[in-house]
Amino acid sequence: MAEEQPGHQATGDVDGQALDEVVRFTSDLIRIDTTNRGGGDCRERPAAEYAAECLSGAGLEPRLLERTPGRTNVVARIEGTDPSADALLVHGHLDVVPAEAADWSVDPFSGEVRDGVVWGRGAIDMKNMDAMILSVVRGWARAGVRPRRDIVIAFTADEEASAEDGSGFLADQHASLFEGCTEGISESGAFTFHDGRGNQIYAIAAGERGTGWLKLTARGKAGHGSKVNPDNAVSKLAAAIARIGDHRWPVRLTPTVRAALTELAALYGQQADLDAPGFDVDALLEKLGPAAGLVAPTVRGSANPTMLQAGYKVNVIPGEAAAYVDGRFLPGGEEEFAATLDRLTGPDVDWEFHHREVALQAPVNSSTYAKMRAAVEEFAPEGHVVPYCMSGGTDAKQFSRLGITGYGFSPLRTPEGFDYQALFHGVDERVPVDALHFGVRVLDRYLRTA
Repeated sequence: MAEEQPGHQATGDVDGQALDEVVRFTSDLIRIDTTNRGGGDCRERPAAEYAAECLSGAGLEPRLLERTPGRTNVVARIEGTDPSADALLVHGHLDVVPAEAADWSVDPFSGEVRDGVVWGRGAIDMKNMDAMILSVVRGWARAGVRPRRDIVIAFTADEEASAEDGSGFLADQHASLFEGCTEGISESGAFTFHDGRGNQIYAIAAGERGTGWLKLTARGKAGHGSKVNPDNAVSKLAAAIARIGDHRWPVRLTPTVRAALTELAALYGQQADLDAPGFDVDALLEKLGPAAGLVAPTVRGSANPTMLQAGYKVNVIPGEAAAYVDGRFLPGGEEEFAATLDRLTGPDVDWEFHHREVALQAPVNSSTYAKMRAAVEEFAPEGHVVPYCMSGGTDAKQFSRLGITGYGFSPLRTPEGFDYQALFHGVDERVPVDALHFGVRVLDRYLRTA
């Protein structure tokens, strides 16, 4: 178990036990293999029972909820001191993506703590945040702390697939557990981004692109591979896929992205009149250096072909061919996205949503965002806090059905050279102990003031 270095005094209101527990909880949760291979192949229950036991130790009454046996979610509520205040949802998922052990330097489910780093699948996405939540809640129980507003804690199943057994199930079947919740926080925000120029940027997520996973189907005339066949389903599909892959999506600046560009331009001393005629966002991004990576994926929609299915024998022309495309659309851009796909696929290829979830937009001029920013700045005064829009999605999409506005806020302070974003679903996923300690302090401070 990691300990504070001799002579180092913890700052903020977090006690030493919370700092020890966040490391132990992260390691323990990693050791519980909750690999989600899709198609229902996952079992989160052991991790859910672990989290529930930790919450029970904090005097809470967690509920374990399942749509499918073994696909377990945990929900608990902390009563605030102001019953008139809106409630806040704090959520994290328990499942992880697969890890190929042969590619790793350590056993991906060892939870090994070595040289001040916790290793294993889920260390970043997102058992670290689950552990932070648990350690903060237990620290409050020891200190007799109650937040101002009710806080609903949710640990979910199935985020790494369809969320049907997780947040989707909770939102659709157990909405009463989230009564009064108007805002929520979860993964992928308030992490350190080192720009290579000495600046430390902390990006808080205030939006997500929508998910439009597509299935394309082309139909034609089956026949012998040696015969000329102008009605070839594979050819039709290939042409549509090539058009989709070559398409340059137009710039569409959402409020969150506009705010991000404005603040980053100011940081680097660049002029950014986003409303000027002929404003060239790509030219501005080039001037932002590596920091452009925080914004570039979300100034446009996207559609990437990912899977092809056709035929069963080289000398047989199949009568049908299919492909799958990972599409993402910006807030307010779903109709344009669909119309563009109609045009790109053309009359010979049909398409449908294989999976669809809404795009999200959260205000960056809210008191909630201001309090998150203040909590980060208190413990990282050298940092520059900016908003950003996630290129992908989280459970916040499903919880938005309940009218909950979602932010990405899972604070971590990492050293230069530590590529936080590359470790999502990556090999040798790991998190520094110091980053966990920072996260606990910032999360504790924010939730006390929320």
